[in-house]
Amino acid sequence: MKYIFVSGGVISGIGKGIATASIALLLKSAGYKVAPLKMDPYLNVDAGTMNPLAHGETFVLDDGRETDQDLGHYERFLGESLNSTNIATQGSIYLSVIQKERNLEYDGDYVDIHNVTQEILERINEAGKSRNADIVLVEIGGTAGEYQNLLFLEANRLLKLKKHDDVIHIHVTYLPVPSFLGEMKSKPAQMSVKDLNSAGIQPDILLARSPLSIDAPRAKRLSFNTGIEPEDIIPAPDVNNIYEIPLLYESSNLTNRILEKLKLKRKNKDLKEWRKFVSQVESAKTKVKIGIVGKYFTSGAGVLVDSYISVIEALKHAAYSLGLKPEIDWIDSGKLLEDINQLKDYQGIIVPGGFGSRDIEGKIEAIKYCRENKIPYFGLCYGMQLAVVEYARNVLGLDGANTTEVDAKTRYPVIHIMSDQQKKLLEKDYGGTMRLGAWVCSLKENTLVRELYGTFGKLSAGKTTISERHRHRYEFNNEFMGKFLTNGLRIAGTSPDGKLVEIIELKNHPFFVGTQFHPELKSRPLEPHPLFLGFIKAAAKVQIGT
Repeated sequence: MKYIFVSGGVISGIGKGIATASIALLLKSAGYKVAPLKMDPYLNVDAGTMNPLAHGETFVLDDGRETDQDLGHYERFLGESLNSTNIATQGSIYLSVIQKERNLEYDGDYVDIHNVTQEILERINEAGKSRNADIVLVEIGGTAGEYQNLLFLEANRLLKLKKHDDVIHIHVTYLPVPSFLGEMKSKPAQMSVKDLNSAGIQPDILLARSPLSIDAPRAKRLSFNTGIEPEDIIPAPDVNNIYEIPLLYESSNLTNRILEKLKLKRKNKDLKEWRKFVSQVESAKTKVKIGIVGKYFTSGAGVLVDSYISVIEALKHAAYSLGLKPEIDWIDSGKLLEDINQLKDYQGIIVPGGFGSRDIEGKIEAIKYCRENKIPYFGLCYGMQLAVVEYARNVLGLDGANTTEVDAKTRYPVIHIMSDQQKKLLEKDYGGTMRLGAWVCSLKENTLVRELYGTFGKLSAGKTTISERHRHRYEFNNEFMGKFLTNGLRIAGTSPDGKLVEIIELKNHPFFVGTQFHPELKSRPLEPHPLFLGFIKAAAKVQIGT
């Protein structure tokens, strides 16, 4: 196998994940099997307990692993589903080393940092072997110069020492253009390369991130001060949409430079479908206005879209494939009750996933408004559960109906936690109470969702089941199913045994669908999700303000 390490410098949030995903796509288009691997320096075992406002969304894989949002970028760009071997946190690595020591797997020898770097190298090779990969693409989390990711860089150094011709390092660094100067500055980039040098790493390629494309004088200066050839300093300016980036890199000869350094030949050059998608993005003019009602939007710094990045991208995939330009607004559920009529300015409303009781009444009122005013509504996970609560209160007349996540003593627990899960929750086994990963769902006949899955190619002839990813612990309470069914709510999908409600929808509504699962996690630029396509098509027909 060949190995490519990707690091970042100067600032966090520079776009290493998008760069890594783009490189993975380019190498795949050149005919190689790629295994991307995110190595995060935090000591959490996984990303499941992290606050979305602090770390962005938690992306869930088919096998149930809760990961960093960069795994979502990898999947979307590659068009492939990944697994637990494609993510490794420093916490999980330390945990593995300690467990091996406790199990006497080190034959009584003392355990030190060398064992940690060996575990890192094992994870890298495991990622490659699990996908039978030609190239393992390792994104190192954090920023050059931080002590937290030094062990990952040390693993990089050791692997380069052992397999010199099979390992290269790509450094994504930032060249600021201070407003008070109006001139691009290269010194921070130079210093970030020196930070790598101090860890024993000499980058082979530099991705020069900046508001503008790097010019020849700066490239020459960077080359002189870093020892990187000018042709290996690749422009990476800001772009209108992230899906342009692979094409930008390709036009700058990045693919060929990587292959040459790894002593590989290009097998093919296939970016035709990707270029077609980017062309659709650029040509879309007719707007479709969507509101997302949630609580993980803002911090002191302003709007944080990373909390719902997969929802945003799924909306884009669907809209662009239909020749539409999505215009997405963030609606704070905590402030929505002050002016519920603001929803008349939207063609479709989404209530995404979430946890806890804060600001749910605003979400419930938004759902009621959409139901009564025939505005397309899409409830994702918690958004489905709250749609059930709203229907119970305002259609079934079950005053005070709620989810037991919010009100454990409600008379009408239309959403509840199952008894075996409740026991684990009381024991504070929080990870054990989540339904995670891909679960099979049986679609009911004569439903909108079954029609959508069939129309948009996810359901082959004669098939009635789908597989979607979950991340939740509360379920539809089947004790109330009869009341819902006799009063217009349709159960459109269940687990194969019929015990778990997976999808609800309303009759006589342009689009009112709620899913226990997260369909956004399986949407791809070249393969938009059927339910998002159905939602956008319905929204596009709505005249704002009517």
